Order: sequence, then structure tokens, then C-alpha cells
Amino acid sequence: MKNYQMPMLALTMIACSSFSACKKDFAPADGAPPTPQVAQAGDMSLVTVDNPSQFTLAIAEKREAFSELSVTGSVLPDVSREIPVISLANGRVVDIEARLDDHVKRGDLLLKVQSPDVAGAFDIYQKASNDQKLASKAFERARNLYEHGAIAQSVLEQAEDTANDAKADLTAAEEQLRTLGVDKNHPSGVVNVYAPISGVIIAQNVTQASAAGVSLSGSATTFTIADLSTVWVVCDVYENDIPKITLGQSAELHLNAYPDRVLTGRVSDIGPVLDPSIRTAKVRIEIRNPGILKLGMFVTATFASKTTETHAVVPAPAVLHLHDRDWVFVPAGEKQYRRIEVHPGLMLQGNKQELLAGIAPGQQVVSNVLQLEATLEAQ
Repeated sequence: MKNYQMPMLALTMIACSSFSACKKDFAPADGAPPTPQVAQAGDMSLVTVDNPSQFTLAIAEKREAFSELSVTGSVLPDVSREIPVISLANGRVVDIEARLDDHVKRGDLLLKVQSPDVAGAFDIYQKASNDQKLASKAFERARNLYEHGAIAQSVLEQAEDTANDAKADLTAAEEQLRTLGVDKNHPSGVVNVYAPISGVIIAQNVTQASAAGVSLSGSATTFTIADLSTVWVVCDVYENDIPKITLGQSAELHLNAYPDRVLTGRVSDIGPVLDPSIRTAKVRIEIRNPGILKLGMFVTATFASKTTETHAVVPAPAVLHLHDRDWVFVPAGEKQYRRIEVHPGLMLQGNKQELLAGIAPGQQVVSNVLQLEATLEAQ
């Protein structure tokens, strides 16, 4: 056993010494990792050309323009033109004549409700009618007797009061039938519910054989009809931009669905409460619907401010569109040009581009950036 352990111990010591020698050969003397070599990069916005004289420079012109504010919003119904349809008769829906998104006219039949309320109301009406006839005859009889001195005036007054009360009860019973939508001359246990206004059905809360009415259904509103001839565009405007908007101010509306159509609306309300999370206020724009605005559509609203701003104007070929950003090149010393990001505005006559930010009027820019780009690719 001892003879076997001694050779193994010797081999282990030899291996450890070999590993230590290798470690000394490859590891740094102080035990730290090797120092990385850093290559210094130049200014990526600078470009150098061999012959700058071949590029024509243009001087950015000055343009005074009203500042603009663009915000996004969506189309909503005008709440003053949004009417709920309510069945005052409680009962079961036996027929539905209209559906969600239908265009209806005022007076169109929407649904029929079979209601036990009609029987009770008609019973009250018949009793009130009989009582009124009887009280009227009694009053006529009392007046005739009074004229012949057969009864006292107090008895006549009592008969007159009874007749008036009976007439009032009859009027109330008739009004109850009209409220339920029942013709007193042709009573029926089925009540018709009609459209109160012309418009589009934007909500439906009943189905065939469901309950309807104020007390029997989960929702008293069977339908909601909206008159979409005039609609709202509600936008979110940041706190810092609110002073740029005033009540009655006009706004240009651009639709994603119809990019070639530009509509005009009027600011009718600026919300008095800011959203605490994103610091925006709701701005409401009223607009006449030409027939293409649908509820929920996304809209971009542009407001023209009453104050003017100075913008630079350069030739359109001087602007390079690259990676969803726009750039121009300005001289930056001998044989060098600097690339500057700009924010384009309107395209102007004469193939010129308005720049909202990036450079100032009077600065020089390369008039044709495609020529510069081709030269850089060739170098």
C-alpha cells in the first residue's frame, strides 16, 4: 500500500509545478487582465471631399410664417345630439324593427313591447271616464235644482268640485295612456316604441324576447341614437401648448382614411382639468360632418397661432432624407462639410423646402445633396 501511494504523490507534485510554470508564462506579472486598446473615432457628422469647388452653395432664405400646432384626436358624437330611446312600458320585447348601426328617421318604429302596464292604465282610464260622466250629470242636476231654489248654494258648489276632480282624474288617465304610447280609442297590450330623432343607432341594449322598460330591464335605454350631422373631434393638448389655442379658433383636420381631404372645424371648448399622468387637456372641435366622418376615426388637427415665427427656406434638393430623418450639409472649413439634422415644414413654390428647425436664415448649405453623396461614395 505504501509503495503505491508514493509514485502518485510524485506525479501530483510534478503536475502542479508544470501548471505554475505555464501560468507564469501567459499571465501578466501583476495578475490583472490585459489593458484594452481603444481606437479614437472621428466626428461622424463631418465629411471630407477632395474638390469642394464642384458643389454649389445656397444661402437659406428667410420666411415669416404663423407658427402651427399639430395634435392628434378622435371623432366622437356630440352629446347634445345623442338621445337614448326608453320604453316607459315595462314588458317583453316581441319585435325589433331596427338594429345597431342602422340609419333611422324620427318617428320610425324601433321595437314592440308586450306590457301588462297597458291593461292597468286602460282600466284606470275607463273608471275615470265613467266617474267624470257621472259627476258631470250630478253637477248639471244640482245646478238645475239650485236655480229653482230646491237646494242650497253649498250643495251646488260641492257638486261642481266633484265634477272638476273627476275631470282632472280623466285627464291624468289619458296622459298616462299617451305616455305609454297607447291610443285610448284602440287600446292594445303591445306598445310601439318610435325613434325620437333622426340619426344612427350607436348602441343597442335589447334583443328579441328580452325585458324592456324602466323597472324590468337591466338598462332602461333600449337604443341610443346619435345625430352625426355635427360631430366632435377631441384632442389631447400638452400643458405648454394650451396658450396657443383660443375658443372659436379654426382648425384644419386631416384624416388618416382620406389623406387628400382637409376639413375645417372650430374650437368649442378647452378642458379646465388636466390629465395628471400626461399633463394634457382635452380640446373639443366642432365640425359639420360631410358624410365621411365616422365615430372613432383618428384625426390630426392643426392650429394656426396668431404669432409669427422666422423659418429658413432652402432648395428642396438640399435636404437629404435618411433613416426617417432629414439632413442638410453646411460648410465646416477647408474641404469639409458638416451634416446637420433639420425638421422640414411646408413645400413651397419654386421647389423650395421650409425648415422649421436646424439651421437659421442666412446660413450656407449644399444646394444638391445627392451630388455630394455620389462624390463621397466614389472616394
